[in-house]
Amino acid sequence: MTSPQLLQGEAPRIERTPPESRARRRLRACEECDWVVALPPLRPGEKADCPRCGHTLVKRHFRPAQRSMALALAALMALGLALAFPFLSFSVGGIGNRIELSQTATTLIGFHQPVVGGAVIMTIVVLPAVYLAGVIWLQLGLLRDDPLPASRTIARSLAHLNPWMMADVFIIGALVSLIKIAGMADIDLGVSFWSFCAFALLLLMTTQSLDSDWMWFSLAGEPRAPEGTRTGETAAPQGLSGCHTCGLIGRLDADGHGRCDRCGEALHARHPHSVQRTWALLAGASIMYIPANVYPIMTTTSLGQSSPSTIVGGVVELIQMGSWPVAAIIFIASVIVPVGKLVALAWLCLVVRRSNELNAATRTRLYRFTEFIGRWSMIDVFVVAILVALIRAGSLMSIEPGPAALAFGAVVVITMVAAMTFDPRLLWDSPLPRSERAPHAPRPTGRHPEGNSG
Repeated sequence: MTSPQLLQGEAPRIERTPPESRARRRLRACEECDWVVALPPLRPGEKADCPRCGHTLVKRHFRPAQRSMALALAALMALGLALAFPFLSFSVGGIGNRIELSQTATTLIGFHQPVVGGAVIMTIVVLPAVYLAGVIWLQLGLLRDDPLPASRTIARSLAHLNPWMMADVFIIGALVSLIKIAGMADIDLGVSFWSFCAFALLLLMTTQSLDSDWMWFSLAGEPRAPEGTRTGETAAPQGLSGCHTCGLIGRLDADGHGRCDRCGEALHARHPHSVQRTWALLAGASIMYIPANVYPIMTTTSLGQSSPSTIVGGVVELIQMGSWPVAAIIFIASVIVPVGKLVALAWLCLVVRRSNELNAATRTRLYRFTEFIGRWSMIDVFVVAILVALIRAGSLMSIEPGPAALAFGAVVVITMVAAMTFDPRLLWDSPLPRSERAPHAPRPTGRHPEGNSG
């Protein structure tokens, strides 16, 4: 196997020499179905999909370093403007309030909701800023043909940060908040609001523009796949696994574990105890979903009278106000999506050992959809954060967070972790005959590992 260090000095100006021109036969094991394929040469704008499940393995971009670095710089500047100027203001009866973006979190902390406030500021400001700084650091080194220190650690972290950045969800939450109070007060959108909209769009474009295959090739070369690797088969029976971070195929030990030679991530034939962990997380999310719907998510005070509102109660109020589109958004994001995600993941856990290649593709698409929509349930939490910070007019009109905000935020986070814990490769494994099942199999063989892989 060629050492990554031997290729590191060869990192070229990538827009002219993509990985395909320097590596021989680049093999990948699909992270969703475990199928081993050889990547074809790709031109900018082209992508390579798994022929078995359709998962996108590699997507090539034109001038990837310059593209992602320019977008990341623009996004950071937009975030700076969003933090420096007023975000929203309202006035009613001669009394008003103006807030900055950071107050959507600090106000919650003042109401003894530090966990919810911390989650808000982390998902809309801190994690996106760290991600963008990491992209700039990486691409700056690659443009100089000399990777900067800790580049591999940063590159490995980017993939883990991606699901937890929710600036786009926050914008939808802000729009829902504006519609909810538009009939009760005069609203003024500050410079920060429009800057944050631009930031959310640029952040999304940055994540889409990042060519991780090119990036890892530039950082550490392309070590060859283990000798004897066969394409057109699953990786686990060959004692192999594909790295979910950099894509490289690595050799597993007798227990079905290993470590990637290029990025250092842990490798597993199947995620250890995947189904059991998913069940445990689903149970926790189901328990938290009860107080999330029983207790009020916020309490509105108007003319001295307080009115607590649950999630479903808020939807009913919106319908009575005639705001059907907003009511539909809240109902889908806060009721249908969490319940649907719980049901879908539970069903996948139940059928995983009865799955086969005929229905695995459909079940994999369900898993992808379930993983994608989970973060959008945070809309209701962001609506509470914005309204609590903005509506501060004493007994005339004010809004306070309720205990359901923490419970519902926990449901969103736990279900997201549950989807990450579930290993979709299990859906493609052949069921293990009952007569052959053993509690402690020595190594996974491509069928359902009953012992150490869940």
